[in-house]
Amino acid sequence: MSTDLPVPETRVLAIASHVVYGYVGNTMAAFVMQSCGCEVAALNTVQFSNHTGYKQFKGTKASAQEIRDIYQGLKQSYLTDFDVMLSGYAPSAEAVDAVGAIGRDLKLTSMEKPGSFFWVLDPVMGDEGRLYVNEDVVPAYKNLLRDADLIVPNQFEAELLSEVKITSFSTLVEAVTKLHNTHHIPHIIVTSVSFDAASPTLSVVGSTARADGSPRLFKIDIPAIDCFFSGTGDMFAALAVVRLREAVTDANLNNTTSWLSPDDVNAVDLPLAKAAEKVLASMHAVLEKTKKARDEALKAMEGLVGTLEKEKGSENRMHLLKTKAAEVRLVRNMEDLRQPKVQYHAQPLET
Repeated sequence: MSTDLPVPETRVLAIASHVVYGYVGNTMAAFVMQSCGCEVAALNTVQFSNHTGYKQFKGTKASAQEIRDIYQGLKQSYLTDFDVMLSGYAPSAEAVDAVGAIGRDLKLTSMEKPGSFFWVLDPVMGDEGRLYVNEDVVPAYKNLLRDADLIVPNQFEAELLSEVKITSFSTLVEAVTKLHNTHHIPHIIVTSVSFDAASPTLSVVGSTARADGSPRLFKIDIPAIDCFFSGTGDMFAALAVVRLREAVTDANLNNTTSWLSPDDVNAVDLPLAKAAEKVLASMHAVLEKTKKARDEALKAMEGLVGTLEKEKGSENRMHLLKTKAAEVRLVRNMEDLRQPKVQYHAQPLET
């Protein structure tokens, strides 16, 4: 295995959920970033036995005060010299506010050194038209947008934040443009873009704003994998930290506010586009191998699965088996995280 690491020394504060079994939230993000050479301090917003896709779990949620207390504990011991903050799932609007206060405090202390701190915000709220947080979380996230450097919403979350119904690439462009102009967000990547459930491809659309707030839009199409995975948004966000840090370093933008490229850089040549290509290369490789491992696991359980399918009231046990089999395989696929083979390239998306 290659020992080459893609990023310079990078200290990340990761604020997200934690599960004992499987890979979602910080369990996913911390492993991914550490595998690629980042030093990660994980501040966990929930502590669950397993992810909620199992439809049953045990555990606790952190209060907003507990989140604030942990950060203050870091701060009082001078342990907040972070280069990047990655924030994900927060269990309440008050917790979102607490995370926002942390991000703003870190930005404030870095103001004298442009580019020395970068906030990646994953506004975890829902997917495929369904909220899985309370409704008051949506305006709480909107209040954070002006301070984030990069946001990575999925298609549904981009709709919620922009208040634009996204039904086509033209309306997606409208949503991204509105987010740039209204909230002054430097970088945006919208994930899991699809306008046809039967389509064999998914798209990712990204943009880095010009000085006047206008978008520089690119699109990357990737084959859809016929399997439901949990934690892929967390994986995308964590890899985005790694690959954007790498691309920005290559472009000598580390000392530039919000790592913004000059206006004459085309959309497909942006560090954000180069980073997204590598992020998707890693993800596609790992998820293809996960799908293969899942199919093999279910095949090995054919006898049990067949028996359960015949038994009345066994639907829950069947769901648990299939969900467990689809847990993302990370540990044995670290090389795909570190050394992705890019197959899918950014294309300009006209406005």
